[in-house]
Amino acid sequence: MKLKRIIILVALCTVSGASLGAEFIYRDLMGDTLPTPGCSAKADALETTSKQYYIDKYAKRFCQTQGYGWGLEQVNNTGQSECEPCGNGQEGYQCRLRDVVVSCKRLKPGSVGLIPGKG
Repeated sequence: MKLKRIIILVALCTVSGASLGAEFIYRDLMGDTLPTPGCSAKADALETTSKQYYIDKYAKRFCQTQGYGWGLEQVNNTGQSECEPCGNGQEGYQCRLRDVVVSCKRLKPGSVGLIPGKG
């Protein structure tokens, strides 16, 4: 009975030690989104740029441009909306977000290994 307790205790210590070994690298980025697709009324184009889906989609892309393993941690600032009239004789506007600030993260190389608690 005492041996079972010792084995369970050692197993719990090993598992909990492995979860503490992961370290992350963080990086803040600033970027601009692409203009909204098509031409629409200014209010509709501004509404499209303010949707959370639109912001998250581009924030994720900003982090992925850093290379393999980079992911989105959080959106720090959604930036400012900017609208321009459509060209080519079309009526309407295309809007985009300027100066979007995001925090990206990835695992620090060597922080997670095969042996629990060892790099």
